[in-house]
Amino acid sequence: MSVSMRDLDPAFQGAGQKAGIEVWRIENFSPAPIPKSSIGKFFTGDSYIVLKTTALKTGALRHDIHYWLGKDTSQDEAGTAAVKTVELDAALGGRAVQYREVQGHETEKFLSYFKPCIIPQEGGVASGFKHVEAEEHVTRLFVCRGKHVVHVKEVPFARSSLNHDDIYILDTKSKIFQFNGSNSSIQERAKALEVVQYIKDTYHDGTCEVATVEDGRLMADVDSGEFWGFFGGFAPLPRKTANAEDKTDTSDIKKLFCVEKGQANLVEGDTLKREMLDTNKCYILDCGVEVFVWMGRTTSLDDRKVASGAAEEMIRSCERPKSQMIRIIEGFETVPFRSKFDTWTQETNTTVSEDGRGRVAALLQRQGVNVRGLMKAAPPKEELQTFIDCTGNLQVWRVSGQEKILLQAADHSKFYSGDCYVFQYSYPGEEKEEVLIGTWFGKQSVEEERASAVSMASKMVESMKFVPAQARIYEGKEPVQFFVIMQSFIVFKGGISSGYKKYIAEKEVDDDTYNENGLALFRIQGSGPENMQAIQVEPVASSLNSSYCYILHNDSSVFTWIGNLATSTDQELVERQLDLIKPNLQTRAQKEGSESEQFWELLGGKTEYSSQKLTKEPESDPHLFSCTFTKDILKVTEIYNFTQDDLMTEDIFIVDCHSEIFVWVGQEVVPKNKLLALTIGEKFIEKDSLLEKLSPEAPIYVIMEGGEPSFFTRFFTSWDSSKSAMHGNSFQRKLKIVKNGGTPVADKPKRRTPASYGGRGSVPDKSQQRSRTMSLSPDRVRVRGRSPAFNALAATFENQNARNLSTPPPVVRKLYPRSVTPDSAKLAPKSSAIASRSALFEQFKTPPKEPLIPKSIKASLKTPDSPAPESNSKGKEEKKENDKEEEKSMSSRIGSLTIQEDAKEGVEDEEDLPAYPYERLNTTSPDPITDIDVTRREAYLSSEEFKEKFGMTKEAFYKLPKWKQNKFKMAVQLF
Repeated sequence: MSVSMRDLDPAFQGAGQKAGIEVWRIENFSPAPIPKSSIGKFFTGDSYIVLKTTALKTGALRHDIHYWLGKDTSQDEAGTAAVKTVELDAALGGRAVQYREVQGHETEKFLSYFKPCIIPQEGGVASGFKHVEAEEHVTRLFVCRGKHVVHVKEVPFARSSLNHDDIYILDTKSKIFQFNGSNSSIQERAKALEVVQYIKDTYHDGTCEVATVEDGRLMADVDSGEFWGFFGGFAPLPRKTANAEDKTDTSDIKKLFCVEKGQANLVEGDTLKREMLDTNKCYILDCGVEVFVWMGRTTSLDDRKVASGAAEEMIRSCERPKSQMIRIIEGFETVPFRSKFDTWTQETNTTVSEDGRGRVAALLQRQGVNVRGLMKAAPPKEELQTFIDCTGNLQVWRVSGQEKILLQAADHSKFYSGDCYVFQYSYPGEEKEEVLIGTWFGKQSVEEERASAVSMASKMVESMKFVPAQARIYEGKEPVQFFVIMQSFIVFKGGISSGYKKYIAEKEVDDDTYNENGLALFRIQGSGPENMQAIQVEPVASSLNSSYCYILHNDSSVFTWIGNLATSTDQELVERQLDLIKPNLQTRAQKEGSESEQFWELLGGKTEYSSQKLTKEPESDPHLFSCTFTKDILKVTEIYNFTQDDLMTEDIFIVDCHSEIFVWVGQEVVPKNKLLALTIGEKFIEKDSLLEKLSPEAPIYVIMEGGEPSFFTRFFTSWDSSKSAMHGNSFQRKLKIVKNGGTPVADKPKRRTPASYGGRGSVPDKSQQRSRTMSLSPDRVRVRGRSPAFNALAATFENQNARNLSTPPPVVRKLYPRSVTPDSAKLAPKSSAIASRSALFEQFKTPPKEPLIPKSIKASLKTPDSPAPESNSKGKEEKKENDKEEEKSMSSRIGSLTIQEDAKEGVEDEEDLPAYPYERLNTTSPDPITDIDVTRREAYLSSEEFKEKFGMTKEAFYKLPKWKQNKFKMAVQLF
């Protein structure tokens, strides 16, 4: 499209450069900007242009333009709004979607910008109307329709306006009544209460009373009697009569017209195909309720204005006031438009579009306009955010036929590609203990065991009263939350379940299950020690990739291969994974381009391989859908600009962010549909409502209301957990909020105090995350920094099936043995542990000359005239109190000593250590020091060099938590 300076209205300069809403009103056939304080106020005699700018996750800006026509606006003003909308699109680079909005028939997308509603006021600029606050309140009656967004219309204040199907709001001077028609739904009633709250705040300064009236409830109810008194008393309501405005055009017409020289000519054809659209022309697609104007990429601004005028005339001549006109540019077609065609091949040439956008920006820049928002923005580089605490308890079961086998802690993160697994992860949430129950399907797993895994997981969730979140995960499509839970995740080829063994026997195929003494190649990937994976791949050269590091081993040798594009983090992860895969053999490092012959021989010879980093499905901007599932048919409705208040407790909703699907289930959903939540998620993927080619293996989460984890609530701009703590249906909950002045009233106390990191959906950054050596429970015995007696005790008495909370091994792997099993963890018999603890207690025996007696008893003993004990029972009670006090004192002193040991341990141990220069102690040194404890390299630094590197003394350093010490050591390459 050619752009000239005369085509760009000065009022649009600088528009659409940041996220938000901008509004212009047509005044004297020109757009005039509306101040922010007046956005959302519309007059029936005016025409408006509304621009919604949305910042996408990619860094780009998306624009939607709407022109709104009041019922009393003049035809000239309406025409000006239509033409100026095309000009605004040109100023934004020619790719915005444009909507025609008629008062009373607005699109749900438009109404979602002004939640909860818009209530147009009488008058307008052309009539010289000036809004003046009325001295006396005028009683008004409104009808409300809509389940997700509310269409509000003022109707005559008369009984004849009421019916059984709709919801009405009667706004009087001292009280607002909501009349619920007997045929209206709970969701519609709840949404109408949002309008009541809006009227209360806008027109009554939030001070008037609110009452609800149920259709059919007569004078016995006080509020009902008062309501009907405004209408002269109760009388039966007539049945709703259909009028012209209520009629919906349900005709399934699809006619395509080509606009040439102002005329719309019908395009012949049995079916609609993408090939019918010529990039040099404009077309009108008439679908009854929706009328689309498609504008070719190379068409002129005048051609687009003519095509829009032709569509306006078509709607007007056919007397279809409810028809919505949507104008779209080639290459940026909407999903509803593309869905009208039997075949659609996207032919977007974004380069051309970006060039056109750049030309517009250059023209505006010459006028001195800041065009930063018009230029293509670079995608923001985001830090890895997991939105889940990594210090919880994990249990994993392998599915074998119809049974599940509990894995030992050392095997929690070792999966086979031919097997299925069920896992349960309990972790501290923001306000309560959270539970995630999920299934993992290997690529080679059999369908029978997949079904068994889902059934087992579903029964676990059901047995816990649907409180836990549930996940369905496929190998190769794992979300970051799963990797963080598993931490050091390994996937072996083959399987060991009965189902997999039966499958390969029936198919008579070779069993390629991993053998630790055989030939195996692992690709190492991840972002750090808390998120690293080793994936077994075919042991051939073509499996290599220059962007990764690999581990290759057979029975007698181990090689590490470092790709030229691999990062230092990748190299660190290789060393850590070696401790889990092959810890007892000497490693031979191979740098890409300088490999040994033996390395290539093991891979069957050198061949070409890729250097392109593997990419996962990107997470797109979230979309919310309301779902109805009946007779195996799923119907969905998209909810635009959604908030938490759009989630109704009676319904099921889906959040689609392309890479993951979240199914939210309300508390009031019938039990039958709760059990079908996972099936609904699978049906949604099949339906692919956004035509985005969803992967059938995309992770699916089932989230129950009241148990929303942070990795779900992050999709909402704000989240108030007290709303889901309320009882009742959506209407009853909303009524409590409205009557309480807009504040949710929780019906049950919170079960847990907030976790250490605050804010909705916030996650501690890497410097704040706790390592697995730390526990939220103060009663848990710490793994490191304790006395030998406590070590012996912990080895014996800690739960053998509890999660292995040890810190991931450091870069140098020789000091770290293979992961231990519960059996090998028995370091000493219980008698030895008890003896150790007893010896420790002996050290802290209370001196006999200073007995630990409560102060009150001491005082009584010092009094010479104190009476003797009344009975032996009283003496026994006092003795028990003394014993309890002594136990508390001893526990306190032991705990205090343990903390002191933590602080002093590092300094005391290093007193006799020799000092070495940093150049020979760091992990990348070409001439490293040998015969040192490589887990405490920093201890060998001199005091001066230590302070230079760490910015603190050694004593201050060893007072820090272990995780923070490791963070400092990693920063200076001593870990």
